[in-house]
Amino acid sequence: MEMNVLLQQFQGRTPAILGSENFAKFAVLLPLIEIEGETHILFEVRSYEMRRQPGEVCFPGGKFDPEDENERFTAIRETSEELGIAPSDIHSIFPLDFMLSPFGTIIFPFAGVLPAADQLKPNPDEVAEVFTVPLDYLLSAVPDCHHIHFKVEPEEGFPFDLIIGGEDYNWQTRKMDEYFYFYENRIIWGLTARILKHFLDMIKKAGIGIKPSLPLDKS
Repeated sequence: MEMNVLLQQFQGRTPAILGSENFAKFAVLLPLIEIEGETHILFEVRSYEMRRQPGEVCFPGGKFDPEDENERFTAIRETSEELGIAPSDIHSIFPLDFMLSPFGTIIFPFAGVLPAADQLKPNPDEVAEVFTVPLDYLLSAVPDCHHIHFKVEPEEGFPFDLIIGGEDYNWQTRKMDEYFYFYENRIIWGLTARILKHFLDMIKKAGIGIKPSLPLDKS
């Protein structure tokens, strides 16, 4: 193969994440809502009838469909369906950093503003209830942080004889931070807490509305 033919083929190529075609894509929305002049973040409690993660606190969102225009469209569509509002009711949308899950998914989070709370009509098939937490409270709170450790377990029949070190090969291991936020009788953790912390860290880095840290309400 001639060099110029090879180079012309890949001029202007946009890189992606290697192997991303094998990842499931999800998009979620971190919903901002104004209540009595103060900014709150809205959370959902997943329906207790759902097969996966019933009763857990989450943000609206779901799987990217091939028919969706892009991940932003997915986040808006899912939020609209779950909270019973028109897509046009969701505005001032902006992207947060996307996340690679160790469980084979890519998460595309966005933040956006919802209409007044009395306009929301949650879909009972997906949402048991919704609640809000004042943004100022979350900015002032320090979450509990615990760690999940991942270890490598090669499958039976793995060809150890083909690698230097064999069965004593020094595999790289990693840990994942797991955050827990508490508000009244609610526990916010998992993917939702990681997205929330990322959003709060963005605000703090920008120096907007920072107040002294407060202990989390674990009542």
